[in-house]
Amino acid sequence: MPGLGYLSTTGQALSLLLVGLLAGSMYGIWFGYDITRYSPASFVEVHQGAVRGLNTLLPLMGLAAIVMVVVLAVLARQRPTVLMLYGAAALGLVAAGLITRLLNQPINDAVMGWSADTLPADWETLRNSWWSWHAARLGATILALLLLIAAVFTDRSA
Repeated sequence: MPGLGYLSTTGQALSLLLVGLLAGSMYGIWFGYDITRYSPASFVEVHQGAVRGLNTLLPLMGLAAIVMVVVLAVLARQRPTVLMLYGAAALGLVAAGLITRLLNQPINDAVMGWSADTLPADWETLRNSWWSWHAARLGATILALLLLIAAVFTDRSA
């Protein structure tokens, strides 16, 4: 079909951009802001600032990335290897999205109600749980990015 090559190329570029930005953002948080080393007051301030800045943007980017990768999978449905790679990348993104929505964001919501003077007794447990789930979603996102790159290279050579 005319135009599908353009749609596929555009979709690949946008998907790589979105997933790369997601993975980079998550990696930057993981590498640059080890919240387990912050004082209670610093943790609350930094975490609340990150939530205000990223809690809407990154999930929307993740949703857009999932849609783009699923579109690419549909376009590749006649090429089983490519379809499988795009599908696996989409599943990695969905896993990261579910971790974010079901595990990280509820903790974000709780932290938004805290101040350095009103930390709950189990604040370190919640902080550490958030950090562990962040590492898990980072892993899922990096895996999705690697699968997406493999899919694009395989698709381009098919």
